[in-house]
Amino acid sequence: MMVDTPMAKSTAMQEANEKIKVTRTTASRLAEVDFEHLVFGKKYADHMLVADFDGKEWKNAEILPFGNFSVSPSNAAWHYGQAIFEGIKAYKDPQGNPMIFRPYDNYARFLTSAERMGMPAIPEWLFIGGLAKLVDIDRDWVPTGEGCSLYLRPFMIAADEFIGVRPSETYKFAVINSPSGPYFNKPIHLLVQDKYIRAFPGGVGFAKAAGNYGGTMYPTMQARKQGYDQILWVDGYEHKYLQECGTMNVFAIIGNTAITPDLSQGTILAGVTRASVIDLLSDMGLAVEERPISIDEIIDAHKAGTLREVFGTGTASSVAYVEQLDYKETKIHLDTTKYAVGAEVIKRLDAIRTGRAEDTRGWNYKI
Repeated sequence: MMVDTPMAKSTAMQEANEKIKVTRTTASRLAEVDFEHLVFGKKYADHMLVADFDGKEWKNAEILPFGNFSVSPSNAAWHYGQAIFEGIKAYKDPQGNPMIFRPYDNYARFLTSAERMGMPAIPEWLFIGGLAKLVDIDRDWVPTGEGCSLYLRPFMIAADEFIGVRPSETYKFAVINSPSGPYFNKPIHLLVQDKYIRAFPGGVGFAKAAGNYGGTMYPTMQARKQGYDQILWVDGYEHKYLQECGTMNVFAIIGNTAITPDLSQGTILAGVTRASVIDLLSDMGLAVEERPISIDEIIDAHKAGTLREVFGTGTASSVAYVEQLDYKETKIHLDTTKYAVGAEVIKRLDAIRTGRAEDTRGWNYKI
């Protein structure tokens, strides 16, 4: 992961100020937003950041009013899926100052995704400096309600107007902002899916690539027709080892141990929230194990009365309690009103992200 130091911040911001043009909107849409009833991913802030890669360097970096792109029908991203993205959140501290949560970790993951998809690296001044400038300009869009945040979506797409099968030579990078409420506002029901597979070793499961999500749409749609909220994905070989929970990492609290699938197979996204939760669980005195965990182990723990909690973690969802977990003929019901571990994790995480607790690990990037 990248190291967030005062010197790094200063250099990134200096370059951003020199290289990113700013064109402010003359007609803010802020008054159109009901901040008391925010829905995730429905409204967008006044400005966005855009930049172009011409095959050699990033240029035309600009923060400008939010609006549509003009893209050719022959754009390579439409045809071959060279597209990656990140999810980051900004909050306000008690004094009203915006802070971005762990952007350097998202930056490191974005670089990893770009490399796996054959795309160019993003310079720090554009990613980190650009995020900071954008949040600063749109600071009035950062909500302060419980469970709310300004969701930041950096993304990069191929830009070549060419339908031959090869990596694009040109790219577009952009960041859009969305004031958002909770992704899940109630405990979720999961179907353990052992027919459709999300990722295999050697694939792109560890990258935040658009195709990873596209491939999950049909099975998720079928699961929702059966009354489930999301799918708990398992491995593609033995069809029993847990991978991801919908678009989230997954944790099981068994006894006084927190278990989450390890990242060694390259099939699971290295979640920034996942990493944060692991640290917080350790602070709380729980043993944390990153290792393969099978659905059989979950079922056995439930039968033995030692399965205390199951929850998903992710930037959009933060911490999502699992209330029902169904695998073939086995149905596991969990009383989420007794989720003491998950509740404490949420409490501690929110306190740090909103500046109400000391940020001892330097997770917050203050604007």
